[in-house]
Amino acid sequence: MDKNWATIETLRQTRHDWLNKIQIIKGNLELNRIDRVKGIIDEIIVETQNEARLSSLNLPKFTEMLLTSNWNSGSFYCEYEIIDVFKGSADLDELMYRWTAAYFTILDKSLDPAFENILAVSLGEKEVNGMHCSFHMQGRFIDQSEVMEFLERSLTDGQTIELCECNEDELFFKMNINF
Repeated sequence: MDKNWATIETLRQTRHDWLNKIQIIKGNLELNRIDRVKGIIDEIIVETQNEARLSSLNLPKFTEMLLTSNWNSGSFYCEYEIIDVFKGSADLDELMYRWTAAYFTILDKSLDPAFENILAVSLGEKEVNGMHCSFHMQGRFIDQSEVMEFLERSLTDGQTIELCECNEDELFFKMNINF
């Protein structure tokens, strides 16, 4: 998860991603699936808007990790949504980066890589000096106990977790951070 992306590697991966999207659009056009093409374009617009919001949070390390998370050959696919744009800080960036990198590492080891595992992350601003995140993992766990232990022991002052759903194919929790 913690790869230092050189500019040329970043451009190569971005080009690869865009080529894949264009090929999917082209294939659907050739099959005359105009409604599917419109849907794909709408998905690209939403994805690009989320990338722009994420890049505006003043959380550079955390942002880079989310933007590049699917470029690694991990056992899950990560998608994200930015509910509110807020002003981050260096301290918040470091906290979110370290915590999320550790969470991603534990998830990567705990999920069945042969299964389609999807992590949905959403970020927003709390009303008073804070942010909230939700992490919704849907997939197949090999061993969920290590993930649960991590959630219990990994919090720092100002972080709280509310467990919303936990079973063998799903883990959903909300995290609040005061800053």
